[in-house]
Amino acid sequence: MKTIMFPGQGAQYKGMGRSLFPKYRQLVKEASTVLGYCIEELCINDPENKLDQTQFTQPAIYVVNAMAYEDHIKTTQKPASFFVGHSLGEYNSLLAAQSFDFETGLKLVQEQGKIMSKVRGGGMLAVMGTRIDTIKSLLEKHHITEIDIASYNTPTQIILSGLKENIQSVERLFSAQKIQCISLNVSAPFHSRYMREAEAEFEQFLKKFNFTPPKIPVIANVTARPYKDTDVPELLARQISCSIQWTDSIRYLMSQENMTFVGMGEYPILNRMLKEIQEAK
Repeated sequence: MKTIMFPGQGAQYKGMGRSLFPKYRQLVKEASTVLGYCIEELCINDPENKLDQTQFTQPAIYVVNAMAYEDHIKTTQKPASFFVGHSLGEYNSLLAAQSFDFETGLKLVQEQGKIMSKVRGGGMLAVMGTRIDTIKSLLEKHHITEIDIASYNTPTQIILSGLKENIQSVERLFSAQKIQCISLNVSAPFHSRYMREAEAEFEQFLKKFNFTPPKIPVIANVTARPYKDTDVPELLARQISCSIQWTDSIRYLMSQENMTFVGMGEYPILNRMLKEIQEAK
């Protein structure tokens, strides 16, 4: 069996999709029409330095992921048994599983990016080389309750999310404890309680669309289990403020018989995370 993995926000870089855009002109044209700007120019040249802005990042990753998947299928002609996507990558999983078409998915990520970009004053912190029990124990010991776990990337790579001043306090605390951590270049506390208003706004937008059950199982970030037939709008909305259960998602897939994994795109972060999860005890 084969699982195809799609990366999410953080996988963007200037020049992304360079080899793919010439192959999928109709898809690129459709994307640029929906978005109102040239997606190829944004991804390859980023002349106005917008690629790292959430409202532009999310459509860019969605489009390049979609092209990468089309290219994979065209090249291998081998269908997947499961799909999984990290955060934004879940939209590409649902697209590949035919829960909606390309245009619908693009409209969804464009609106989600706009809504999420309006949230300000937040920060995120990547904590590496430390298990979650240690992180939680330190937060509890120092009475820090304003921080949420945004993503369980691997057993020893955790992303924290919260208001900027609280994230800065945690970074100082962890650094003093010799715990490796890196402040992420974001303006909003993604996947935290502080995104609930954005979640509610996006939930209303989702009501404008119809979704079909995935034809191939898609693992949901929120539950680390396959989507049920009617779950799509609910779980897409909840993902905005809920933790990404990436480690448990991969472990669930590893429990399936003879599972292999294929990451889409040129950015290797998902493969590195996969390797750590597979090797962890």
